[in-house]
Amino acid sequence: MSANRLADRTRHIAPFHVMGVLAKARAMEAEGRSVISLFVGEPDFGTPEAIIKAGQQALADGHTGYTAAMGIPALRAAIADRYQRWHGITVDPARIAVTPGGSSALLLAFAATIDPGKRVLLPEPGYPCNRHFLQVLNGQGISVPLSTDGLRLDIDALEAAVTENTTGLLLASPCNPTGQVLSREEWTAASNFAHRHDLALFADEIYHGLTFTESLPPTALEVNDDAWVTQSFSKFYGMTGWRLGWVVVPEYAVEAAERLAQNLFLSAPAMAQQAALTAFTPEVEKECFARAAELKARRDALAPAIEALGLPLLAQPDGAFYLYVDVSSVCDDAMDWCQQLLEETGVAIAPGLDFGGTTEHSAVRIAYTVSISRLEEAVSRIRDYLARHPYLAQVAE
Repeated sequence: MSANRLADRTRHIAPFHVMGVLAKARAMEAEGRSVISLFVGEPDFGTPEAIIKAGQQALADGHTGYTAAMGIPALRAAIADRYQRWHGITVDPARIAVTPGGSSALLLAFAATIDPGKRVLLPEPGYPCNRHFLQVLNGQGISVPLSTDGLRLDIDALEAAVTENTTGLLLASPCNPTGQVLSREEWTAASNFAHRHDLALFADEIYHGLTFTESLPPTALEVNDDAWVTQSFSKFYGMTGWRLGWVVVPEYAVEAAERLAQNLFLSAPAMAQQAALTAFTPEVEKECFARAAELKARRDALAPAIEALGLPLLAQPDGAFYLYVDVSSVCDDAMDWCQQLLEETGVAIAPGLDFGGTTEHSAVRIAYTVSISRLEEAVSRIRDYLARHPYLAQVAE
């Protein structure tokens, strides 16, 4: 069959470049080489044991069939209760759609709101799959630069990018790849902007709970009750392979979202939904917040060590588990630098090319997803590498 039979969208969806790093790292490990993986968004904690046991019990109890498309009532109620406990806001459980992972949550939100040819503003650097989700739906993601000072939200840049064909704005807090956390004032400014231009506001909050400020940061729902808020059990609860997420749907869109969910994925995995009920128990939440504290300790150890190498951070990493680092002083192309660093030292980090924005060729993302001792070893290897290659651009000259 000819490749001409493929849909046009397949030619416009870029590869996830970090997967090339993954393939190389796995090949090196197979050769017996020591690899320190700081490129995948998955810490080394695993799923809490109580959730695993709940999943095993769910299988034993026969929870292996379809559920209601929007999720089991008990789980939707538990999610709604978390918004009350964490943020002091009331969310009707009927507005919560449980989905097969956080990606499906965003796809559901986009499918409900974005017509073909319509534009969604994507402040970048940001998660690369977001623009590809839009292309699958024949929408268009419009890259909008974050501020040059700290990569913060830039309302003026949003105003310059909006057109009559723009129908949405997507923001992430905490942000992948920068670790940036939006303040209540920034959420308010974004919400006001969306109201001025009659835009749907999409909020990617899948790293909520993994934050290092004195109090939990705000959810978009605190300033905009009509926001589409996507979430996941993958990050805070360590359930990456269980494929479970949710989206808080505006009240006016509940019926439409349910029809789409019925057709797109029937239901989220029944066993995973039953297991996830245990995630909201005080014991498991305490364990997960302890993990967040460990991630903060890793950040506090790694960030100054990286900066001491002469590699400044581009943003304040107050959440998630990433540093976004400027490597323009040591190379002309961050992608090449990541590949050579991996080959020579076994330290695997993600190139900025995946995340877009004005820093895509001069930045790298480092995930502090391993122990502090492994992070220290990674810094030592990078230090030795920089001593051998203080500025790779000189090679090209």
